[in-house]
Amino acid sequence: MNTSLRSPLIYTLFVLPALILFIMFFLYPIGSSLYYSLTSWNGVSAEPRFVGLSNYAKALTDERFWISTRNNGFFIAFSVLIQVPIIVLFSLLIANVKKLKGLYKTAVFLPSIMSTAVIGILWGFIYEPNIGLLNQLLGTVGISPVYWLSDNRFAMISILVTNAWQWTGFYIVMVLAAILAIPKDLDEAAAIDGATAVQRAFKITLPLIRPIISVVIMLSIAGAMKAADIVLVMTKGGPAGSTEVLATYMIKYAITNFKYGYGNTIAVLIFALTLVLTAVYQLLVARHNERVEY
Repeated sequence: MNTSLRSPLIYTLFVLPALILFIMFFLYPIGSSLYYSLTSWNGVSAEPRFVGLSNYAKALTDERFWISTRNNGFFIAFSVLIQVPIIVLFSLLIANVKKLKGLYKTAVFLPSIMSTAVIGILWGFIYEPNIGLLNQLLGTVGISPVYWLSDNRFAMISILVTNAWQWTGFYIVMVLAAILAIPKDLDEAAAIDGATAVQRAFKITLPLIRPIISVVIMLSIAGAMKAADIVLVMTKGGPAGSTEVLATYMIKYAITNFKYGYGNTIAVLIFALTLVLTAVYQLLVARHNERVEY
């Protein structure tokens, strides 16, 4: 038995299935996208035409590409600067609830298990200009109807709020698990010493859950870069492309316009931008929060 486990062949056989899947579903698609990003291809013709880096030059000089990139930046900024503090706040509040804690966890987690199509349609009714709940509430204080999804001043923020509503609960459960894993002795000792609840939160709880907050931020960045479904359901990138994001921009070129070569170029740029952003965050912030000792 011990001799068999020392054989490199045994370890190779254990690793081989996972390695094959990794190559098939990760390395091959990346390599394929890189290849087709250098071609002009409609997805139907037998032979794609090699065009070199012209697709990348076209993307970097396309105003719609930069509008889409800016909107992905809005997703990242909203997630990190607004959504994450709300996540931490609600996690702290739920952690200190004495009764029905399970009910609150289920309630906040529920939107994250719902289909994005359902979420988009539900919030579409809320944002509806004439009979929507939001405009009905604003009407009670004399504010005229707002066209939330068809006015480019409000469409992007409306999508950001909807996206945050869907995923906040998922991250709350993650942060809440980290809070509940903190030994109660630390909090009780601080309370005996006269520390208030706010002081305990800032001096004990938040420093001890920095690693999970770091993970939440990194997942938020990655999620913001691949946002597409909520935009397609609610506005399809409109009005006038004001809510277009990189993923919907890619879908429209690759699928709607049959420009698969250029669509793959956008896909490669999304992958590169996501890789750079997460790597920079990991190097500058996350690595300092990797370990916390109680």
